[in-house]
Amino acid sequence: MILRPSFSFWIPLFLVAAAAYSEPAAPQPSLGEPAISPDGAEIAFVSGGDIWTVPSRGGEARLLVAHPATESRPLYSPDGTKLAFGSTRTGNGDIYVLTFATGDLKRLTWSEAAEQPDGWSPDGKWIYFTSSANDIGHLNDIFRVSAEGGTPLEASRERYLNEFESAPSPDGNSIALVARGISSSQWWRNGHSHIDETEIWLKPLSETGGYRRVADGPSKQAWPMWASDGKTLFYMSDRGGAENIWAQPAVAGAAARQMTHFTDGRVLWPSVGHRGKDIVFERGFAIWKMDTKTGKAAEVEIALRGVPAGPGVKHEAIPDFTGLTVSPDGKKLAVVAHGEVFAASAKDGGVAQRVTHTAAEESGVRWSRDSKRMVYVSERNGHRQLFEYDFTKDAERRLTNSSAEDEIPEYSPDGKMLSYVRNEKEIHVLTMDGMVDRVVATDMLWDPATAWSPDSQWVAFASYGAKSFRNVNVVAAGGGEVHPVSFLANGETASRIAWAPDGKYLLFETAQRSETPQMARVDLLLRVPKYREDEFKKLFEPEKTAPEKSEAARPEEAKPKDAAAAKPEPVKIVFDGIDKRLTLLPIGLDVQAPEIGPDGKTLLFTASAAGQLNLYTYSLDELAKEPAVARQLTSTPGNKSDYQFSPDSKEVFFLDKGHVVTIPLDSRVAKPIAVTAEMDVDFDQDKEVAFAEAWSVLNRRFYDPSFNGRDWTKLRDEYAPYVAGSRNQDEMRRVIGLMIGDLNSSHSGIGGPPAFPGAPVGRLGLRFERETYEAGNGLVIREVIDLGPAAIEGTIEPGETLLSVNGTAAGPHTNLDRLLENEVDKRVALEVGAAGDASKKREVIVRPIAATAETGLLYRQW
Repeated sequence: MILRPSFSFWIPLFLVAAAAYSEPAAPQPSLGEPAISPDGAEIAFVSGGDIWTVPSRGGEARLLVAHPATESRPLYSPDGTKLAFGSTRTGNGDIYVLTFATGDLKRLTWSEAAEQPDGWSPDGKWIYFTSSANDIGHLNDIFRVSAEGGTPLEASRERYLNEFESAPSPDGNSIALVARGISSSQWWRNGHSHIDETEIWLKPLSETGGYRRVADGPSKQAWPMWASDGKTLFYMSDRGGAENIWAQPAVAGAAARQMTHFTDGRVLWPSVGHRGKDIVFERGFAIWKMDTKTGKAAEVEIALRGVPAGPGVKHEAIPDFTGLTVSPDGKKLAVVAHGEVFAASAKDGGVAQRVTHTAAEESGVRWSRDSKRMVYVSERNGHRQLFEYDFTKDAERRLTNSSAEDEIPEYSPDGKMLSYVRNEKEIHVLTMDGMVDRVVATDMLWDPATAWSPDSQWVAFASYGAKSFRNVNVVAAGGGEVHPVSFLANGETASRIAWAPDGKYLLFETAQRSETPQMARVDLLLRVPKYREDEFKKLFEPEKTAPEKSEAARPEEAKPKDAAAAKPEPVKIVFDGIDKRLTLLPIGLDVQAPEIGPDGKTLLFTASAAGQLNLYTYSLDELAKEPAVARQLTSTPGNKSDYQFSPDSKEVFFLDKGHVVTIPLDSRVAKPIAVTAEMDVDFDQDKEVAFAEAWSVLNRRFYDPSFNGRDWTKLRDEYAPYVAGSRNQDEMRRVIGLMIGDLNSSHSGIGGPPAFPGAPVGRLGLRFERETYEAGNGLVIREVIDLGPAAIEGTIEPGETLLSVNGTAAGPHTNLDRLLENEVDKRVALEVGAAGDASKKREVIVRPIAATAETGLLYRQW
């Protein structure tokens, strides 16, 4: 992974590493996302993924809502009797309402998208929220739903425009909202670029009203809030440089005035009390309160009293992995789970034997040629170093020991040497007998890829040259001149290099950023094509008579030969004219990461089709009877990775969404290998390790050596206590994300594994009249989406009313998403009626949220 302007960089949640720099800092809790009660007496806020309350003057805070999931954005109802908040307990994020008097907790939303609570209507009947649930481009719209439950419908649905962070006006007739930009998902960035610049608009709730822009850029604005008189809007803006609270009359073109006067830091998640007297907000992991008349702001002193739900130490059986490699003898496999190396039988799987026992991340596992040892990368000493484990001795030894970053280890085919990359600048070759380490090449090696020649005499590698074009080079294992073997004006080249088993050519993919990748072949010698006619002529050649051997020699000759020990033919490379010996294989797919079978006859690679990544094969046998054509090997959704051939070239091992799978080339029927890894997972240890890696990776790879003018070491020390105090993974990522946000860099951040999506929710391809529904007149169809499930039936029309789904009435407090939960790709019975007419029954096969004819695509899953 690299951080530079043209690349995204996201640190996975499950990626943990020990870039230890000091003892863990003293834990400090992080407090955020506050809201003040209508009477101004109490503040609700989030810490540790739970909701707490504290007197608005400060003091001891008590736990209000505790759950292993993450709770967020608490908001008091206007009468102070209820609290709305978001929770991940049922998926990506749904909205719940807590009634204080009874402790009753009601779930309000069921869609697969994440919902973020924005505010209550002044009469307390409706809750406004931001969601991408119904947008074909997965952009946000503004919804509202009855506080008693019902079907959420859009209050603002400007298509192809991001709308978020709404605030209903005190008279209940309009909403203020934020539009454009991506700051809804990048709120943690301290500063902005054009992609974060936003505008604040007003929109009447009436369907006939138009939008009016109140505040525009070039600046980042967020979280609009109404004064109690309905004439003034408060919001956060960085128009003065730092983030502050501003006030502005709610009319277009009115002058804004700055309320707070911070010169640094961030003002996050502000919320105004229903009487408009105070605004509370998050700043520096603390809660602040501002007087809306004077602009005077001060931190609210808070001491937590309670024990939040935390993951602690858990013994887990881990069935999915982040790395896989199969031993050369085909009998064993190694996997990586939670940053540890495990080994198991390649045939039977089972509970894998744990090889490493560190808090650090181990990765990049490779087996030795004799299948008795393995090498891997470990970050246990604060830097990436190479270690080798010998199964015959049950012992580990360190191969490299420096303050450098060593990665991409590869044993030579003869097992006598090991190549690796140091600091993404140097190719090293280490002799395993004598441990002599030498630099054989120096170049710009971002995202390094290397490959050994079959005779162990050459190393191929990809590097960046002029204008960031990436090409492939070879260098002798003993060092010497580096020879370029490709000369392409491409930047996306060689994520993996495959050296043919006969040593005569290299394969790698190549493309520009916007192009479809193609498979390039570089012949290392002048290539003479093979013809079937020549093979036929060989049938008429006289047979060679073997010389007579003595009786004493015959038993020795009868001994079976060790194929693994057979000495390969020396690899010969003619560099003169090699720039003219590159050809492109006519595969016709967006090929990636080639792998050649040990017999040299089959190419294995990944390619995307219909939005799904799968494995494909392509014949490299020039004498094959059938023309070469790409054949799909797998057909399941989800990521395929770490694929390699068995030693006999007859099957392929790979990870399918983290699970070990094998598939024979002849039957092409995949078979899972039931491998599990068991270990104790300690969140308190993992969070320190993940934080250390996040900091150290950026310390090594950030594109600007001056870190955009920030002291990166000082930032590490400032944020370390809050990582130590984090109580769950979401909070840990939030703290690290804010640290990264202080660099004010585009295309950066921290992310975890795919969010738990919750139950799938089917879509009918219908849009409904919000005002009619909220008036108690049912779900009147406003639009039938072209090529959607209902449109395919052809007999459901706008103006009709949806009366029931599978026999359940679509009443005023019935959530349509809940009725269609777990109904994806199933046939559901609908009852539809129109005013004064008898109802009609129809059956529709519901689908997931999808693109439609509006974008020129059939209604199908994204």
